[in-house]
Amino acid sequence: MAELRPYPFGVLVRRMFAELERDDAVFHLPRARFFTGDADLDLAVRFHGRRPSTPFGPAAGPQSQLAHNLVLSWLGGARVLELKTVQVNDAIEVPRPCIDMRTVGFNAEWSQELALEQSLEEYVKGAMLIELLRASGKLDLAPGMERTLFDMSVGYDLAGLKSESVGAFLGGMADCSAIVERLRREIPVEYKDLRGVDFPARLSDTLTLSTFHGCPPREIEAMAEFLLCERGLHCIVKLNPLLLGPRRVDELLHGALGYTHLRVPPEAFERDTRWEHMCEFVERLGESAAALERGFGVKFTNTLIVQNEGDFLPAEAREVYLSGAPLHVLAMDLVGAFRRRFLDRFPISFSAGIDRRNFADAVALGMVPVTACSDLLKPGGYARARGYFDVLGERMRAVGARTIDGFVLRAHDLGREALAGLAVSEGDRRRCAAAIEGDDGDLASLPDELRAAFLGAVALCNTERYVSSLPAVERYRHAATDRPPRKIGSALALFDCLSCDKCVPVCPNDANFRFELAPIELPLVRLREVDGAWQATSEGTLTIEKSKQYANFADFCNDCGNCDVFCPEDGGPYAVKPRFFGSLSDWRAFAHLDGFHLDGQTLRGRFEGVEVRLTRDGERSLFSGEGFTLRLDEADPLAAPRGRAEGEVDLAYFHLLCWVRDALLAADGLAYPALLAQSE
Repeated sequence: MAELRPYPFGVLVRRMFAELERDDAVFHLPRARFFTGDADLDLAVRFHGRRPSTPFGPAAGPQSQLAHNLVLSWLGGARVLELKTVQVNDAIEVPRPCIDMRTVGFNAEWSQELALEQSLEEYVKGAMLIELLRASGKLDLAPGMERTLFDMSVGYDLAGLKSESVGAFLGGMADCSAIVERLRREIPVEYKDLRGVDFPARLSDTLTLSTFHGCPPREIEAMAEFLLCERGLHCIVKLNPLLLGPRRVDELLHGALGYTHLRVPPEAFERDTRWEHMCEFVERLGESAAALERGFGVKFTNTLIVQNEGDFLPAEAREVYLSGAPLHVLAMDLVGAFRRRFLDRFPISFSAGIDRRNFADAVALGMVPVTACSDLLKPGGYARARGYFDVLGERMRAVGARTIDGFVLRAHDLGREALAGLAVSEGDRRRCAAAIEGDDGDLASLPDELRAAFLGAVALCNTERYVSSLPAVERYRHAATDRPPRKIGSALALFDCLSCDKCVPVCPNDANFRFELAPIELPLVRLREVDGAWQATSEGTLTIEKSKQYANFADFCNDCGNCDVFCPEDGGPYAVKPRFFGSLSDWRAFAHLDGFHLDGQTLRGRFEGVEVRLTRDGERSLFSGEGFTLRLDEADPLAAPRGRAEGEVDLAYFHLLCWVRDALLAADGLAYPALLAQSE
């Protein structure tokens, strides 16, 4: 389908709470994989003068576009949520599939797939869903874990930022009260006690500026200056790995890491911002932000542009964007170079190849936030984020740290080295030395300015040690990442498969879902009216062996292809499995795709282009299609059928529709098609 359809707020609320009560999960994420804080650790960080509860968040991408994406990221422990990048061109055409996670990570998408007003509403809906969860008392949140910050991401040129539509988006993020009050009324009656929740009217005043490959440095500076001065926003500028220059990129990507098959177009370096230009505009923007008393920093990094190998992503996408393991090394190399040039003057946020094994390493460098994307597209999906905090907690306890500041100080035991190079008074030096020997309380007792300077010096030392070690780390090299998920050689079918459950969590949009019903053996019977009597011809049986079946909700599927990558069978769940459309108009508009639409008690189905419909009608059911309309007994459709038929009617479709409908409309069914049908 490749077109996202935002979902009614009331349906999302009902699904969220009903699933939590029935399955102890939210949008298919089990409670056991939620991260709701650690009572023994304070993971709060500083970001533009705020104190979000953790340093983690989703990068602007597939985990932060739809309302329920934000909920899933938040349940995984994200407290700085970088919303998916928006721009004036909100009707982009993205080649499909657009994500290739077979080895490291490649993608062909680059901004939101919704209209600007839809993006605004999704972000407000997501924030409200999170507030509803928090206010419900159904989560065991550790003290202080409620502090959440939504960080906008906007691109890609000054004219776009100044456009009326982007201006309306920015204004809506600054004051979303009208949307909040409208959505408040959509909270289902069974949760009416939550209609009085104090939802924030100001969703965000921080922004990460996305600078597309090839954006001139003067344009980048002008955009950031506009956001700081004219829009009054705290601003971070996202920078590109091409800043390393062709020689250093070649040394790392091809030499140290061995990705010799990846080619960065030479012209990409020629049209992109160069190191010296970046240094100049960062200096000037830093001065402007300081004069305005607004936050300013940089983010490393955007993805690296490479030529498309053409064996999974469409050949029409001649250039695609690299992420994952090799990007981690490139981006960290830039962090090191930037800190050697600017020391700790500017805060850094980070996103490149973050996973369970290196999240704590990035946190130890004092970067905020540390965001992930590619790793959350692997088996387990959002559940993988819990592992980041498990490792962070283990490492904090191992060095005796109870706060993130304490972890930065003790992670590499470089406090004394940092203090030796710090220009402070003898009294302040003694205070810092006492903090090294003491605990996090001694560190917290330092005056704010001294503590910041000391921790900044420690972060610089940590950075040098970590960055210098990376090119030799085996797991980032091509040989360690060149193992695609295993395929078993069988073709995926409409019903029945290996039931490996991988396709549900790897979908960032929760578009794939499971439904269950008893296995069945369907008689392959054709019915024909001859001289006023009905004749049945048997052609064997169709057996559906497994109670666990998988389907795709078209409204949330953008044909990214990620479930195809990790499915052991060939074909792709998003393309082969039953596809359910949220509206009749979409079911009709995408007539080239087989699928279903549930509307109350009516289920429409399309099988290899054959369209049929089933509606409960008293003791019998109305089964119709091209050239026939029949009233049948579901228990025994051959018992006195009534109606008309111009030719043979295949009753296999009748049995399939009954089976699918019953699965969706089960008393405890929480599938989106059933919820939407019930809400109508």
